Amino acid sequence: MWRVLILALMTGVMAGGIADSARAQPAHKSAPKEATPKPAAPSAHTTAKSAAKPESKPAVSPAAVAGGAEPTLIGQFGTWGAYSATPNGKKVCFALAKPSSSKTNPPNRPRDPAYAFVSTRPAEKVNNEVSVMIGYALKPGSESTVEVGGASFAMYTQGDGLWIKNAAEEERMVEAMRKSADLVVKGVSAKGTETTDTFSLKGLSQALDKIAQDCRR
Repeated sequence: MWRVLILALMTGVMAGGIADSARAQPAHKSAPKEATPKPAAPSAHTTAKSAAKPESKPAVSPAAVAGGAEPTLIGQFGTWGAYSATPNGKKVCFALAKPSSSKTNPPNRPRDPAYAFVSTRPAEKVNNEVSVMIGYALKPGSESTVEVGGASFAMYTQGDGLWIKNAAEEERMVEAMRKSADLVVKGVSAKGTETTDTFSLKGLSQALDKIAQDCRR
């Protein structure tokens, strides 16, 4: 599953110190944080998007995958870093950013770092797949929303990850992201905490152009 690979690549990013935007927060917390679960088996999501995340992929540890596929920063554009990696001999490219602001209700609830990704995986014929790792276990069965360019997109949830519910809308969503200033992600944790994360989209268009160019090679 791509979520496992993202975790692996993030391990490589943080271990290698490639970009400040991908560094984890200090481990010490004064209060219990929203727990992030270990990768779970894929849900029975039946849209075209689920086909891009095969259920047959073996469960591997993030460290094991990242050990052979440490991401390389190929460009930094505003708040977005463009990366490439070659896990298991298959090239992948992705743009990554962390939120410019985050709010929780109740306020100040500790959580793991959140990240937004736009991923391209030529071997799977996947282009510009949007996903968000939100930094806590989402409420089971819940849906989240992403707001960009005046439009709202429903996202299905699994563990601590979000993907667009209607795969047919993803191209429109990416085009809106290219032209807009911010992307706002709203979710509810398993403990009932409501979160709102705002990602600046400055530099995203250039980052997407860079990964498109790099993944054609």
